[in-house]
Amino acid sequence: MGEFNDVLAKTIDESKQGEALSKNILSHKPIQKHFYIESYGCAMNFSDSEIVASILSENGYGVTNDYFEADLILLNTCSIREKAEDTIRNRIQVFKKAKRKNKDLLVGVLGCMAERLKGKLLEEEKLVDMVVGPDAYRTLPALIAEAKGGQKAVNVLLSREETYAEINPVRLNQNGITAFISIMRGCDNMCSFCVVPFTRGRERSRDPETIVNETRDLVNKGYKEVTLLGQNVDSYKWKNEAGEIETTFAQLLEKVALVDPNLRVRFSTSHPKDITDDVLHTVAKYDNVCNYIHLPVQSGSSVVLERMNRTYTREWYLERVEAIRRIIPDCGISADVITGFCGETEEDHQETLSLMEIVKYDMSYMFYYSERPGTLAARKYEDDVPLEVKKKRLAEVIKLQNQHSLEGNKRDIGKVHTVLVERFSKKSENDLCGRNDQYKMVVFPQKNHQPGDYVDVLITDCTGGTLIGEAVN
Repeated sequence: MGEFNDVLAKTIDESKQGEALSKNILSHKPIQKHFYIESYGCAMNFSDSEIVASILSENGYGVTNDYFEADLILLNTCSIREKAEDTIRNRIQVFKKAKRKNKDLLVGVLGCMAERLKGKLLEEEKLVDMVVGPDAYRTLPALIAEAKGGQKAVNVLLSREETYAEINPVRLNQNGITAFISIMRGCDNMCSFCVVPFTRGRERSRDPETIVNETRDLVNKGYKEVTLLGQNVDSYKWKNEAGEIETTFAQLLEKVALVDPNLRVRFSTSHPKDITDDVLHTVAKYDNVCNYIHLPVQSGSSVVLERMNRTYTREWYLERVEAIRRIIPDCGISADVITGFCGETEEDHQETLSLMEIVKYDMSYMFYYSERPGTLAARKYEDDVPLEVKKKRLAEVIKLQNQHSLEGNKRDIGKVHTVLVERFSKKSENDLCGRNDQYKMVVFPQKNHQPGDYVDVLITDCTGGTLIGEAVN
């Protein structure tokens, strides 16, 4: 799963694109045509869409929030689960009417699904003109020209070097407050259930200087929070010409934290086998590095973890949780959990529930197992847990997590949390919302505050997913 989940990020909210977004694209060429883009799946896909937007802006394209006005429609896709791929196939059909209206309209599929299903997409989805893998975005201008000439344009070659390090992303998120920074690409972890190593290639880290420069640029533009992204941030390693490790993830985290003490810094995702005490001590040392770690567990059974090729045991995972609690006492922890993996017994499932009872995650991203063609699990193991059993076990995991989330939120009542305001509440224009240090969403009356403010909020009530309070400053 590459440690990202298709729940972490959802389709770009079309209402957040539009005129204001177009103004963010500083192209050296006048806008001649428009592109429309939707992103699905993990946060990395959203970050990639911002790279794509930058490349297109340099080639005379501006963004639009109306695909009927677009000359180019792009879907940045996810292959984590079959449901994600089905969503994209259905979405492609929505563009038929726009294609009939504009015969010159091009439709392209980007990202992981493009790499995995390149041939099928062009053969079965007649509306698709281009298929572009995650390492081939620099070739988009040439592929567009090829597609305009009537050819089906394809580039899904994976790279051992591409990091898009010097490309300044166009920020498609319009709040101007939070931003993603990709610090590495690819994945060397061969989890047996996961397609990411095959769709995103081998792991390679980005020059730390370019990461620091991108961070500094965001601060100068008024951003208040960055999230460092990687399939496994803890294995970030920048090497010198002699092949010696020059910068570890703990050192990179420190470099970014030192850019501005008022800039919040987050990171995702951590792998239990690689997260070191050095990283934890860095989080504890700097007030602006948020006390929140996403630490996917997938299963609480060592037997299942071995079958998943996660390369750690239940005991190792719990030791890492203990280290987090010891070094960062008020740290929020979340996880990924998969139910019904190949060969999972009821005893294995109960071990997952018991581990959850020990850790008591603030939240989790929970799924039942969906076999992905081409993975080790698909080749080696039988998908032998009946669907109804998978769903039953998932329901039990969700019920337990909801209980833990509510209990954890209730413990915050009466405490004051510093909240970075991200936007107005979807339920009321009189309320603001944002996240605290532990990544919990907090809602409170606006009064004199605005998005982008840091506000101390006294928590007075809660639901299972939200803290509710009153500003005290």
